[in-house]
Amino acid sequence: MRTVLMVAEKPSLAQSIAKILSRGNMSSRKGLNGACSVHEYTGSFMGQSAHFKMTSVCGHVMTLDFIGKYNSWDKVDPAELFSKAPTEKKEANPKLTMVKFLQVEGRGCDCIVLWLDCDKEGENICFEVLDAVLPVMNKPRGTERTIYRAKFSSITDTDICNAMNHLGEPNRNEALSVDARQELDLRIGCAFTRFQTKYFQGKYGNLDSSLISFGPCQTPTLGFCVERHDKIQSFKPETYWVLQAKVNPEKESSLTLDWDRVRVFDREVAQMFLNITKMAKEAKVESVSKKEKVKQRPLALNTVEMLRVASAALGMGPQHAMQIAERLYTQGYISYPRTETTHYPENFDLKGCLRQQANNPYWAETVKALLSEGINRPRKGHDAGDHPPITPMRAATEAELGGDGWRLYEYITRHFIATVSADCKYLQTTISFSIGPERFTCVGKVVTSPGFTEIMPWQSIPLEESLPHCEKGDLFPIGEIKLLEKQTSPPDYLTEAELITLMEKHGIGTDASIPVHINNICQRNYVTVESGRRLKPTNLGIVLVHGYYKIDAELVLPTIRSAVEKQLNLIALGKANYHQVLEHTLDIFKRKFHYFVDSIAGMDELMEVSFSPLAATGKPLSRCGKCHRFMKYIQAKPSRLHCSHCDDTYSLPQNGTIKLYKELRCPLDDFELVLWSSGSRGKSYPLCPYCYNHPPFRDMKKGMGCNECTHPTCQHSLSMLGIGQCVECENGVLVLDSTSGPKWKMACNKCNVIVHFFENAHKVRVSAETCELCEAALVDVDFNKAKSPLPGDETQHSGCVFCDPVFQDLVELKHAAMRHPMHRGGQGKRQGRGRGKGRRPGGRLNPKKPKDKMAALAAYFV
Repeated sequence: MRTVLMVAEKPSLAQSIAKILSRGNMSSRKGLNGACSVHEYTGSFMGQSAHFKMTSVCGHVMTLDFIGKYNSWDKVDPAELFSKAPTEKKEANPKLTMVKFLQVEGRGCDCIVLWLDCDKEGENICFEVLDAVLPVMNKPRGTERTIYRAKFSSITDTDICNAMNHLGEPNRNEALSVDARQELDLRIGCAFTRFQTKYFQGKYGNLDSSLISFGPCQTPTLGFCVERHDKIQSFKPETYWVLQAKVNPEKESSLTLDWDRVRVFDREVAQMFLNITKMAKEAKVESVSKKEKVKQRPLALNTVEMLRVASAALGMGPQHAMQIAERLYTQGYISYPRTETTHYPENFDLKGCLRQQANNPYWAETVKALLSEGINRPRKGHDAGDHPPITPMRAATEAELGGDGWRLYEYITRHFIATVSADCKYLQTTISFSIGPERFTCVGKVVTSPGFTEIMPWQSIPLEESLPHCEKGDLFPIGEIKLLEKQTSPPDYLTEAELITLMEKHGIGTDASIPVHINNICQRNYVTVESGRRLKPTNLGIVLVHGYYKIDAELVLPTIRSAVEKQLNLIALGKANYHQVLEHTLDIFKRKFHYFVDSIAGMDELMEVSFSPLAATGKPLSRCGKCHRFMKYIQAKPSRLHCSHCDDTYSLPQNGTIKLYKELRCPLDDFELVLWSSGSRGKSYPLCPYCYNHPPFRDMKKGMGCNECTHPTCQHSLSMLGIGQCVECENGVLVLDSTSGPKWKMACNKCNVIVHFFENAHKVRVSAETCELCEAALVDVDFNKAKSPLPGDETQHSGCVFCDPVFQDLVELKHAAMRHPMHRGGQGKRQGRGRGKGRRPGGRLNPKKPKDKMAALAAYFV
């Protein structure tokens, strides 16, 4: 019996697909990485009985990055990143051990069926999966085919079974186009970002952004927002005048007429028209015309239109809307949400999708009427050849989906029903009047057939006062004629919906990446989202774009990226060579980069006007070890210390508070130590600003504090305060936090484990002696007599935190409450958990063997 491995893009999709194909008759187990499950069943494959193993990945298996040395910002010239720096594929998430998991499941399999999402990114992941699995699969016999690709657009029984019966092959060209985009974005983005971040953060203190990033798509996206800002700033309002007339067809009613000239910008001319018309006592009907007009039903829904509506009407950001749409898709409620197509294929089962909605109380009547009277064929839209338009695939209730999920699903469903409904028809009546020599018009609309506006009421024709019945030559008394003074108004800031439209129009990003680029410019503090989801550029965003315009406008204009996107599409179609496109594009940007570096003074002039130099920013905090003058602490992101006398800047740990540490100095360089803390429930440790940026010993890396320093005699170092190996992570050491009394604690210097112990102790010291059982350093504890928890009212005790029964009830393991989700480890769980919880008798802590402190010093050279 053959074994067939099947791989989907997400664990939830794997479960849904396996359930459909096995008709619910499958066994499931967790994979070795804990994130993915394996669903197994028997069935037939290509006419033979087979054992199926359905599993998944979690998005991309691999990611592109520079090899080790080129990831250092300090050691590598950014210009080298364009060609010299070699890249490698690394595991996207090493913790998931996805490659190992795929190889374990793929070993001994005969065939593989790829159920990755059917877009370019999905094709790319197909080849990542194949690279991992093919070496361990059984070798094919002769020319036997072993690799299959399933093409599907929704998680429905029909679509999945149909995909299984019509298996194709993965598309190498589409995968290559994604590889090309990844490499271009990595090389171009990193080179520009590293250069401008180091240049400007070394000069200005209040940029309030930890990264001054450049992206081939991100920067033109910001450019659109700043362009609108510039139009608003340069706008000069002009006064104009409008003539408004009211006639009284009947005694009680009045009709407001619009002036055919619309407006004039000269006060005297407007006054002249007012005087002429005031001489007339009646308005004469010159013509009455009636026309039946049609408001067309919408085109079928694609990704960009869905994101536009989500932002403009539902108040959801594009990234949030996309996440909800993906969740609805994986749960089987809608078809694949990433599509550029607005045209349904001829064989699409529109009636079947419509029948699914026949029992929903919100639109049941409309749906039943359409099914009985016959549906209208949707309008012919654009067929991009990817997926059908976004369509509801099964019925849902508000209780099932809840909140934003329901609001988006409701819109998608209403939009779909509208595409198969009739157009909205209305009768437009236009009456033309003359008052003296001037012409005025009045327009009225009456709906004759609401069509699709019944299901999309926000699109309906507004109700207007009905126009009086009249004929040519009729006269009406004039109620009033007046001159209105108005002013032209500036445009408003771009809404997300307008920005999405501009990005689509200019070919910036894809339907999948547009939300990411908009989210990036918000995260980088280049724009802020104001009310009505309008994007207002910050000072930093404005200066950057103006600087790019000053040096090289093509860096910010959409033209060059649009041309690159076209080249990438040609790779996907097999019409362009991957290596040639890559080489040509990188060569262009390399030249642009060198010109940008040579001309950076142009952008610097703009920065000087808007931002303060480092020397004028921040407040004095600790003394420099070189000149012994006070260095200034700059709190704005990224927080750092700056010595204006030496003109040196020292980076600090982020997302916490920094204060002076008892005016103590580092024995190596005489810099005053500072204390970093993530809050009362979190970690804190001292650090030397100089050692933190320039590691003094070979076994230390940049960014290490005193709790990782291997100095053999310094009272703040790991050597003097380290107690034992962390009880959870592999490499960490639990280090005494000597500032934490009277609520004493030790914290891991790698992960976020914290051990609280000896509350209210007067003194806690780390002894030079070690425990005979576990080799952890012993701890000397002094209590005040009144608060001593020690047996027999003793006030002093020396013992092992892990093994000493006297300390048994005085130790509790917790997880640090971190200020920022980017920190490794748990998300601020504060309840005791894990092996050290409470350590009551009978629940003894069984620690890993602690790290030998002498081994930690082995690399130290005097």
